[in-house]
Amino acid sequence: MAVFVFGSNLDGRHGRGAAQYAHQHQGAVWGQGIGHYGNSYALPTKGHHLAPMTLDTIFNYVALFLSYAAAHPELTFNVTRIGCGLAGHKDEEMAPMFRTNLENCYFPTEWKPWLGDKVRYHDLH
Repeated sequence: MAVFVFGSNLDGRHGRGAAQYAHQHQGAVWGQGIGHYGNSYALPTKGHHLAPMTLDTIFNYVALFLSYAAAHPELTFNVTRIGCGLAGHKDEEMAPMFRTNLENCYFPTEWKPWLGDKVRYHDLH
């Protein structure tokens, strides 16, 4: 099963961007801002009431996601450009957080300058 990994907020208000797509098409649950639901994984990049999160705080959620992905090798995780849309962070800030050797994680091709050739990529948009 392929899991769509998207940036969310802690309130689970999936009203715009990749979060809205995840809610409408991938089983993301309204009100659930973190974790695996349906064919989606909500990774918070904004806090409660849509407050911006620091990069350090986001990094903790990324680490939690990577641990989850490592514990579920039977799943494939298609990571979107987490944090680079409505959360307002830059690719060069977000991509390095996802450096991993996990074979079941695929990343946006836009992140290749920061992740290199040793990870897998997808062309989801």
